[in-house]
Amino acid sequence: MTNLTITVDEETLKRARIRAIEDGTSVNLVLRAFLESWSRAPAEAPGEEFVALARRAAGTSGPGGRSWKRDDLHDR
Repeated sequence: MTNLTITVDEETLKRARIRAIEDGTSVNLVLRAFLESWSRAPAEAPGEEFVALARRAAGTSGPGGRSWKRDDLHDR
């Protein structure tokens, strides 16, 4: 294994250490797992992450859809 040095602000590291303790792990193991996963995943085409996020979003126009039109929003 190779050592890796990163720079992070103290408050972020403090929160990460607390979270790791709560999860029964360490910051080192969390970062190692992330890097292993990230480095094996194929690079996504630009925009795919946005499309995936939009598909997971729970927001809708409601059961009946929207009842207004764009022009209704503007008094001109």
